[in-house]
Amino acid sequence: MGYRYVFGPVFSGRIGRSLGLDLLGRRICSMDCVYCEVGKTDLLSSERDVYVPAADILEELEKWKQEGHQPPEVITLGGLGEPTLNAEMPEIIRGIKKLFPSMPVAVLTNATTMTDPEVRKELLEADVVLPSMDSLVASEFRAINRPCKGTDPTAIAKALIEFRKEFNGKIFLEVLLSRGYNDSDENLSLMKDFCAELAPDRIDVVTLSRPGTLDKAGPVNSETLGRWKKVLDAAPCKDRDCGPETGAKKRSGVETLAHVQGEDSHAFDRIQASIMRRPQTAQQLSGALEIPLDKVNQVLVELEKSGRLHVRQTGNDIYYDCRLDGES
Repeated sequence: MGYRYVFGPVFSGRIGRSLGLDLLGRRICSMDCVYCEVGKTDLLSSERDVYVPAADILEELEKWKQEGHQPPEVITLGGLGEPTLNAEMPEIIRGIKKLFPSMPVAVLTNATTMTDPEVRKELLEADVVLPSMDSLVASEFRAINRPCKGTDPTAIAKALIEFRKEFNGKIFLEVLLSRGYNDSDENLSLMKDFCAELAPDRIDVVTLSRPGTLDKAGPVNSETLGRWKKVLDAAPCKDRDCGPETGAKKRSGVETLAHVQGEDSHAFDRIQASIMRRPQTAQQLSGALEIPLDKVNQVLVELEKSGRLHVRQTGNDIYYDCRLDGES
């Protein structure tokens, strides 16, 4: 069957082979980050609503389970927008745990909604929360994240610290650096103090390795990245899906796996759903979805013929993403 809300799995250096759930169904977010790999936000909003009913998402997840796929290492709430905006997030987390009792649930979030005590309470049911915090300098925060009006990075930082006091799971903090946007010494100093107080289980300092929303948003150099990693005591890059030489690319040999023989009828839908949410190379798609590389390339050719495939090159690597229905 084709899926609207279940996608992947994709490989993540932070959490492993992750099956994604899209809680918004389209690009609805409280930010419009210049580096966002899923593209420009269509609806900039901080309002919580039932954008996709929990029942619809869990029905798809149950069908995915019944199809007998190899289990992922984690199920992650993310997708095209900010998942905590979905007011039925608690029902979704509980439904996942009922279907997969031993499976950890992770939530990717920009943390803007965590200033709401109710959201923090809901997130206590997750096993891993992966917030991002790119700058504590207000002007930089507005420039790189382009949030809803009135969003305050200091308030978000305080909310994360409050959440840390209550949460029994793991917190993996990500800081993404873009040249000229948030790589200032002032931000580094503020982030150092914040990380010391938050004491997350893991800190990942990364820079752009995939195409973002704006072409002018570029990566920082290796010297800057290394300095930030050292100051913030970040996780080593080899443990993070931080570039084209890590993660799924190394696993491209799975195209020889025998158990993919029954996947042909679903390959188109699965590949399309995955690259709608995250630009990937053909090798990464093959490794994460366990679909033979030649089959992945066939699907990419068909998507290109439809006019929906967007091809972008970063260094020596070619990334593919797929436009939503109706996009030109």
